[in-house]
Amino acid sequence: MPDELSKLVSDVSSSLAAIDASGARFKDFHPGVGPFGEPQLVKLIAEKLNHDYGYSGRAATKRTPDLLISGSWAVEVKIARPFGDNGREAEDWSVNLLHPYPGNVSVLGDCLKLLDYKGSERKAVLVIGYEHDPPAIDLSPLFRSFEVIASEVLKIQLSERSESCKKGLIHPVHQLVRVVGWEVLGRAE
Repeated sequence: MPDELSKLVSDVSSSLAAIDASGARFKDFHPGVGPFGEPQLVKLIAEKLNHDYGYSGRAATKRTPDLLISGSWAVEVKIARPFGDNGREAEDWSVNLLHPYPGNVSVLGDCLKLLDYKGSERKAVLVIGYEHDPPAIDLSPLFRSFEVIASEVLKIQLSERSESCKKGLIHPVHQLVRVVGWEVLGRAE
């Protein structure tokens, strides 16, 4: 049901805003949630979901999937970050979404991986995207491109997009976060 996906997306978005507001810092980067690497960020999200959003210890990080909400969701997570901590456009940043080959680390590859997942949980991919406010690079065309490649090229059936945005992040470059999710429903024959 889309409502359950919307709740997950909203809870992840709220978790990210709370982590950001705490002044968390990754390595020597500016404070804020934006610079965190994917494994470190997913771990923080799982902790926040369990502690503050009623997931009662059901949220855990795994190798596959990245985030398991036991009995509910198997989730693969990717970060879309067009700009680095230094404010310069990152090289090849969109590859994390659009590389359409099995066995790679893109969201499309994650969809294919989830189709093989044997657990009873529903399957979803989430993209955590960072933008300036207003956007210097709008992530909307990237999300739409992902949807087109998934459905038209790889024949992956996705739910409607669910999205939650939080503004006012403390990082000077990663000023807003967009959490976008799709349930991975199957593959058209």
